[in-house]
Amino acid sequence: MEHFPDFMKNAMNRIDPRQQNTADIEGYYYEGRDGSQAAFWECRSDRVSREHAHDFDEYMVCVSGEYVACLDGREVRLKPGDELFIPRGTVQRGTCRAGTRTIHFFGGKRVVQRAGS
Repeated sequence: MEHFPDFMKNAMNRIDPRQQNTADIEGYYYEGRDGSQAAFWECRSDRVSREHAHDFDEYMVCVSGEYVACLDGREVRLKPGDELFIPRGTVQRGTCRAGTRTIHFFGGKRVVQRAGS
């Protein structure tokens, strides 16, 4: 597969580009009853994410392509099937190659639904 299936890309669940840490990627999210969230992203071209940190834990898996995470200055290269746990408060950024798809799980609210969105 080159893309996530269409049924996963409901417009109601699309992540507002203003909430992306990486420009020009397509992302969607789902929320658990406890407020935790899952999100998945497709990167169409080589991109770099801005540095950020979350006040909750994050777990990610690389589905396709390559993602290089930089966690508190340490690089971790993820290929398809590789997993990464990112503890809350970790300063992070990353780079993804065109065609990279990742799935992330957050122990808190990563995406905030805005009125009218």
